[in-house]
Amino acid sequence: MPKEYRTIQEIAGPLMLVRGVSDVAYDELGEIELANGEKRRCKVLEIDGGNALVQLFEASTGINLSDSKVRFTGRSMELGVSEDMLSRVFDGLGRPIDGGPEILPEKRVDINGLPMNPAARNYPQEFIQTGISAIDGLNTLVRGQKLPIFSASGLPHAQLAAQIARQAKVLGSSEPFAVVFAAMGITFEESNFFVESFKETGAIDRTVLFINLANDPAVERIATPRMALTAAEYLAFEKNMHVLVILTDITNYADALREVSAARKEVPGRRGYPGYMYTDLASLYERAGRQRGKAGSITMIPILTMPEDDKTHPIPDLTGYITEGQIILSRELYRKNIAPPIDVLPSLSRLKDKGIGEGKTRADHANTMNQLFAAYARGKEAKELMVVLGEAALTDIDKLYAKFSDAFESEYVSQGYQNNRDIEETLNLGWKLLSILPRSELKRIKDEFLDQYYQG
Repeated sequence: MPKEYRTIQEIAGPLMLVRGVSDVAYDELGEIELANGEKRRCKVLEIDGGNALVQLFEASTGINLSDSKVRFTGRSMELGVSEDMLSRVFDGLGRPIDGGPEILPEKRVDINGLPMNPAARNYPQEFIQTGISAIDGLNTLVRGQKLPIFSASGLPHAQLAAQIARQAKVLGSSEPFAVVFAAMGITFEESNFFVESFKETGAIDRTVLFINLANDPAVERIATPRMALTAAEYLAFEKNMHVLVILTDITNYADALREVSAARKEVPGRRGYPGYMYTDLASLYERAGRQRGKAGSITMIPILTMPEDDKTHPIPDLTGYITEGQIILSRELYRKNIAPPIDVLPSLSRLKDKGIGEGKTRADHANTMNQLFAAYARGKEAKELMVVLGEAALTDIDKLYAKFSDAFESEYVSQGYQNNRDIEETLNLGWKLLSILPRSELKRIKDEFLDQYYQG
């Protein structure tokens, strides 16, 4: 029977000090029982001799120091995992919130997990089709990769996240594919949008949702992505599934870290975020990947809104260091009604060349990708010149590039949130647009591909 303590000394925000404890360990779960019998969960953050600093998962209102008692459970936070989790919706602490029955767990797993041993990692090299041309054609996602989406407030990253979750699949593979979707600090409307969007298309059958709302405690937000990754590791490495993990919004997660760090009076780092934020984010991101000898894999798309649209802000900055590229959404394209507003030039998938080519997508993919980038960059330059000097100052070839740039944005990048394009369609659309330009301009494409696909 766990020992009970009535020695709560003080409460400050989400933190509580309990004196005179023994045999209590870091990260251990506890339970506070109020005088009226209500119970609230907490976990140990720090031990100093007989003093335990405890972090509350629920609000601290109504806790009377002299009448409340604390019990420690002797174990850290765990998630009960089973294949029945698919098609279910949980809160940030892994409790069902969809009105369905409790999960009967196959086993219980510590949510903190372990980072994957680099020597046991397999290199990511299989193409994942998201059905979105700007990603599949130009910034290809590869199985086992971590590819974040950098958005900004007011941009439609929720629609893009839902579209990827509904459409993503590994081509030419009969192995089961699952999506683990974790939303942190979102509104009830957004939560409803995700759940309904998955239900409408039937994608919910292969999805596990963890939803932490904006009015839930910040501490719960810190547990949410770890719950999701624990479920993903179980499905990938024990049930041999390809799992796509989507985490939105990492900015809300980092703000929760900052809130708890400030309550502990830790010395702040850049912009008030804790100095260990890099390590903390890495402990999440590095749980993605492929393991030697295991058929399953975890591919991760973290989504974050850049505060003040600033990509040098600590959250996108640190995320960029740990992950393999980024997809950047652009306010300028959003104003032009381009959906999704993916800015392909600063976006980058560092592993894209590993997942494309013959046998994976198509032999001409790498050539056409490079040519589309180059032509779009030149077209944007031509359009800037046109603004400054007027159309008369442009050469005929520059006018063609400007025309290409407009067509590229409106036809290739913009496809709406319901349109699921397979890779063949994306590549053919690229050729159709390149045919606006004379063949002599397509210097990055081998003659054999030009002979086969060029329609000019």
